[in-house]
Amino acid sequence: MSYMKEFLKGLVKENPTLVSLLGMCPTLAVTVSASNALGMGAAATFVLICSNLVISLLKDIIPKQVRLPAYIVIIAGFVTVAGFILQAYLPDIYDALGIFLPLITVNCIILGRAEMFASKNKPLVSVCDGLGMGVGFTLAMLAVGSVREIFGSGTWFGIQLRPDFIEPMSIFIYPAGGFFVLGCVIALVNKLSKRTAPAATGCAACPNKEGCAGGCDGKGDE
Repeated sequence: MSYMKEFLKGLVKENPTLVSLLGMCPTLAVTVSASNALGMGAAATFVLICSNLVISLLKDIIPKQVRLPAYIVIIAGFVTVAGFILQAYLPDIYDALGIFLPLITVNCIILGRAEMFASKNKPLVSVCDGLGMGVGFTLAMLAVGSVREIFGSGTWFGIQLRPDFIEPMSIFIYPAGGFFVLGCVIALVNKLSKRTAPAATGCAACPNKEGCAGGCDGKGDE
């Protein structure tokens, strides 16, 4: 199993936010600025990596009947650690994230990777999966947060970008703006990653090929 493949799949192909549409609540709630988005993404990535590692190590020990409660306890422990780190070193971001930081415990992305991947795979590949999904989530958050902050506040990471004579479009820092930007980013990613199959031609493309008596027998041109 390719470790790089497991990492890269979370960036675009299986991006948890832009493809699987998971983690919508924090994506829309905290992306009013790029710094908030980066803080939430970093915290979620830390929890993803650590919880995937521990759950993979304990997958043969945790009874199946209590696996979800056990996963939540493990994840909650790492969320608490992430909260302590942010509170100690980045108190502004900790305050800005508010209730959405502890809610990482029940984030569908983290629980989903624990159940679908970490509980079925070895530790190292589970770490790569967690890192890829975390980075993909962070990039999605950062993209949405950057657009909303630039257009809504005229700044980026607190750096003033707009001239004084241009008024910011405050709608971008409201929920409606968040939905609009997220939809645009999802559409752009889908457009860039779209893979189209070669179009069928001849008898293979005919909608009546199954009942055709023309000699092709539904298998294509002859």
